[in-house]
Amino acid sequence: MTSIDIRIKLSALWLFILLNIIFRDIHQMALASHLEMLMTGYYNGIEITDDLMLLGGFLVQVPIAMVLFSLLLTRRIARPVTMMAAILTTGTLLSTAPTDMDDTFHLVIELVAMAAIVWTSWTWRAQEPNAVQSRNAVSNPG
Repeated sequence: MTSIDIRIKLSALWLFILLNIIFRDIHQMALASHLEMLMTGYYNGIEITDDLMLLGGFLVQVPIAMVLFSLLLTRRIARPVTMMAAILTTGTLLSTAPTDMDDTFHLVIELVAMAAIVWTSWTWRAQEPNAVQSRNAVSNPG
């Protein structure tokens, strides 16, 4: 198996989670009951307000920002930021119980990916060589 740079792996995992969130939300739009609920201004009994939409915008910015931050931040800064982002995003994902089987499926996939993010960040060694350095060392030994 090919070694992948930790930063690229983390960025790809955050992107994977985002794509699952987006697809799940788009997928819900195909249900007439979902659209009817949105038309009332309430979702699962919660009134949809401008403040709630703003909060949702802030919460979704966390994984969006982590796609970029995973690539740009140093290990020393990226590890605690990743852990905080993982906790916040997991809390957001778990804040609404799944209403059907496909929501449950996506939630499980997202949580597995989140566990991979936490594990990858937790086990990130201080002198982890990036993939390019590893390939150069193999092709040019000594």
